[in-house]
Amino acid sequence: MKRLQAIGITGFLFFWMHAVCAAPETIFINARIFTADQTLPAAQALAVQQGRILAIGDQKEVLAHQGPQTQIIDLQDQRVLPGLIDAHTHAVIAALAELSPNLADEELDLSVVAKRVQDWYDELGADPKTPFVVFGVNPGTWSDPSALLAAFDSDFWTTTPLVLMGSDLHTAWANPAMLNRAGIDAAFAKSLSTAQQHIMGVDAVGQPTGVLIDAGVDLVTVHFSAPDDSLLLRAAQYAVQHLNQYGITAWMDPAANAGPGEALFSRAPGSTGTGILPAYALLSEKEGLTAHVAALLVASPQSDAADLDHLDGIRQQFSNTPNLTLPGIKIFADGVLEYPAQSAALLEVYKNSGKQGELLLTSAGLQHLVDAADERGWLVHIHALGDRAVRESLDAFGVARKNRDSGIMHSVTHLQLVSEDDYARFADLNLLVVMQLLWAEADNYLLDLVQPYISAEQFNRQYPAHSLQKQGALIAGASDWPISSANPWLAMHHAMTRYGPNGGLNPAERLDLNSMLLAYTRHAAQAIGLADEIGSLTVGKQADFIVLDRDVLEVDVESLAQTQVLETYFAGQLVYQAQLPPSLNP
Repeated sequence: MKRLQAIGITGFLFFWMHAVCAAPETIFINARIFTADQTLPAAQALAVQQGRILAIGDQKEVLAHQGPQTQIIDLQDQRVLPGLIDAHTHAVIAALAELSPNLADEELDLSVVAKRVQDWYDELGADPKTPFVVFGVNPGTWSDPSALLAAFDSDFWTTTPLVLMGSDLHTAWANPAMLNRAGIDAAFAKSLSTAQQHIMGVDAVGQPTGVLIDAGVDLVTVHFSAPDDSLLLRAAQYAVQHLNQYGITAWMDPAANAGPGEALFSRAPGSTGTGILPAYALLSEKEGLTAHVAALLVASPQSDAADLDHLDGIRQQFSNTPNLTLPGIKIFADGVLEYPAQSAALLEVYKNSGKQGELLLTSAGLQHLVDAADERGWLVHIHALGDRAVRESLDAFGVARKNRDSGIMHSVTHLQLVSEDDYARFADLNLLVVMQLLWAEADNYLLDLVQPYISAEQFNRQYPAHSLQKQGALIAGASDWPISSANPWLAMHHAMTRYGPNGGLNPAERLDLNSMLLAYTRHAAQAIGLADEIGSLTVGKQADFIVLDRDVLEVDVESLAQTQVLETYFAGQLVYQAQLPPSLNP
C-alpha cells in the first residue's frame, strides 16, 4: 500500500509539471456532477488533460482553462458520477463461466437440468475423457444426490466425467466417473480427519454422494484444463466490456491466482500458479484494459513467510502491467451458510446438525498470516460469512494493529452474520466493510437453504449494513459476480429497500442513497488500495466518470434500479456508449 501511495503521489506531481504548461484536451460542460469529494460535492464542468482532471467546478472557471485545441463536449444537463468501483468481483472467472455451459442459477427440475447438460455436451462435441463442466447450477440441486446419480451414471456418463459447479462457487456435484478420476471413494472419505469431513457428502455406508464443499471442490477443479491464451483474452475482453456497461471502471479481483486447474480453498503453500492474471496482462498489452484492476492472491491456510515470498514472486511477474495492481492477499476464514454446505463458522450452531461450521484456519494461524502480510505493507481482504469467522478476523486484525500502525485499510467481506458485540470494532480497527447488498432480500437461498437451519434472531440480523454504519464502519459496495449480478444499480436498490422479487429482509438495516454512492466510489477506492488515484472527481485524479440516463439523485428508488449508463469514460476516453433507440438519441 505504501508503494502504491508513493506511485500515486509521483504520478500526481508528474501530471502537474506538465499540466501547468498545457491546456486541457477536453472540457465537459453542462453536467450535474456528483463528485464524491466532500470538499466540492457538486460541479458543472470538468477539464481533462493527459487522462487526469485538470479542473472541476463552476463552468465559467473551468472554461477559463480552454486552449485553441481543446474539445468542448456538452453533456446536456445529464447526471455524471465518478466511475463506479466493485470492491469484490471475480470478473474473469465470471466471464469464463458465462462463456461456458451455464444454468444461470435457475431453479430447475432435474429432468430439465439433465436435458440441458446432454444438449450442451452434444452441441460442443466434448471429449469423453475430459471433464465436462456446467457452471451456475443452483445449489438446491444437491438436495437429492441419489437422483443426480441416476441421471448421470448411466449410458456414456458411466465413463464420462461430469462436474456441476454450484453458482455459489463453494459447492459442486461430481458424477462417479469424475470421482474416480479424482480418487474420491469410500476409502478416501474414511481417511479424512474430523476437521476435513465437511468437505464432501457421504451416504449411510460412507460412500461419497458426489456433493463437494469448499476444499472438496478443489479435488475436482485441479483436473480441469487450464484455458489457453486465446480464451483468457476473450474472457478478459468480455469481463471489461460487461462491467464498463454498468459504469464500473475499477474493481478488486479477490482470487486472481485461482482458475481452472488450480486449487482455491485447500492449496498447499507455494503451490499456486498465476491463475487468471495472464488474462489481464494479455488485454493490457492490447490496450483494452479500460479499468483499474486490484488483483489479490489467495493465501494458503498454511501460509508462512516462505509462502508469502512465493506469492510476492507472482506479484512481481505482473508488477509492470498497466492498469493492474497487486496490493495484497485474500484469506478464506470460512465457507457459506447454505444447506448442505453449512461451512460458514457460527457462534451458535446449525439446528439440523448441532455443528458450528468450519474455520479454515486456526486462530493462531489467521493472526500470524494477517500480521505477516500487514508487516509487508500488503492489503488483507478476508472472506467471512459467519459471525464466528468475523470475530476471528477482527481478532487477527487487532493483533496487527497492536504490533504496528501500517495505515493500510484492510477489509472483511460478505458479513452475512455479525455479532452485535462486534459492530463497533470495524471502526475501532480502521477496517472497511465490503458487502454484497444485492443479497439483502428474502430469496430462495435464504428462505429454503438458510432459514430452516438457524434461529429467527440470526435470520433477522443478516447483512447488518445500517448497524455497522451506525457504529462508524465505512461500507464499500461489491457484487461477487458471478455469484450474483454485477449490476450495481440493482444492489443499490436492494440496499436501500432490503426488498427483492422474493420478499424483504429486515428494513431496519436499509442504507440511504448517499451511502450507496459513496460505497461504490470513494469507499470502494479505499478498499482496493487506489484512493489516491480514483474514487472521486478531484483535481489530479484520473478522469474516470460516467454519464447516466436519469438523475439518480432525484429519482425514486424503483427508478434507480432501472438506471442505464449512457457513457463510460476511463482516463478521459470514451470506452462504452449505450446503443439507444433512434427516438431516444439526442
